[in-house]
Amino acid sequence: MNLDQPRARLRLDAALDGLAVTFRGMTARPDEYNCDCHWGSAEDLAQLKVADAELDFDLLQRTWQATDWRDHPSVLRRILPQFASALVSGRLEPLFGMERVGLAFTLGNWREWPAEQAAAVEEFLQAWWAYTLTDPDPTMPAHDLLVLTAEATGTLSPWLDTWESLSDPVADGHLAEAADHWEYDLLGDQLPWSAWENEEEMRAELTAWLVRHAPARLRAHGAPEDLLHRIRLLGVTGPDRWEDPHWPGHRY
Repeated sequence: MNLDQPRARLRLDAALDGLAVTFRGMTARPDEYNCDCHWGSAEDLAQLKVADAELDFDLLQRTWQATDWRDHPSVLRRILPQFASALVSGRLEPLFGMERVGLAFTLGNWREWPAEQAAAVEEFLQAWWAYTLTDPDPTMPAHDLLVLTAEATGTLSPWLDTWESLSDPVADGHLAEAADHWEYDLLGDQLPWSAWENEEEMRAELTAWLVRHAPARLRAHGAPEDLLHRIRLLGVTGPDRWEDPHWPGHRY
């Protein structure tokens, strides 16, 4: 698999266009409601019931972050093209981590949508992930996007498989940054984000993948020896881990 950046960008642009076409004309349900004291005004709510009208950024932000819609799938379909574009451009920065963005997709139950709609969402997530791994300076770090995609789909496997298939200096650089970001939590047997479900399974899978796949690529990338030891220690259990002479001294 050899996705160069221009090709990956073309794929991502096509996926964004696909969302715009697939979800054109979508609206929230006529009886959709949210609290006017905490979420927004009746005028704000009315905008969600008009198809294709551009939402101001604050309204978009409040809409995707709300978890108490009567019909969350309809609301997500209404905002999805604009929501996806804002994500790719780096304009959306949730207060509590990218797992909250993934949760918005999960609550929308998008995998149960009609086949064409579900396929458009799947292609967008895959295209964005492939592009990010080829971009030396992505708007969202690869380790954050992995959280988003894992939470949106409930699985790590396809995203790690794509990363494993892209063995080049850019993808290796993202791997080194991710390993450095994750190692503290993983060495404490904790997933580095708050998962909606399958937390222990994801932690075990991510740990095993790093132990098996990361060391050779980190060495080739010129990662520091202490990071290589920390990743090695992920494969060590019990007292042997923290009694190892290269234990970094983490406290939990």
